Amino acid sequence: MVTVEAAIAVCALLVATWLAANGLTAVTEQMRCADAAREAARLAARGEQQRGEEAAGLIVGGANVVIVVQADAIEVVVSKSGPLGVPLSARAFAVPEPR
Repeated sequence: MVTVEAAIAVCALLVATWLAANGLTAVTEQMRCADAAREAARLAARGEQQRGEEAAGLIVGGANVVIVVQADAIEVVVSKSGPLGVPLSARAFAVPEPR
């Protein structure tokens, strides 16, 4: 009787640990998406849109980077599928620097 209860407790502990590890991975990837969006927006504001896309791709591997440049604003959206298929995305804005 005790062996079955111990086996169930160990399985529950393993599942809880697995969920915690995936949650931590998702938080880390979300932070990377935010960093990549901020860096890409900063570079695009300086007129280096291509370098911004490359930098975002290096910071978050396999991410989709969309940079929208308008006359008075730059918007960058970085999105990626996280652990367990959870969609992750971050958005950053910048104002173009005068030339």
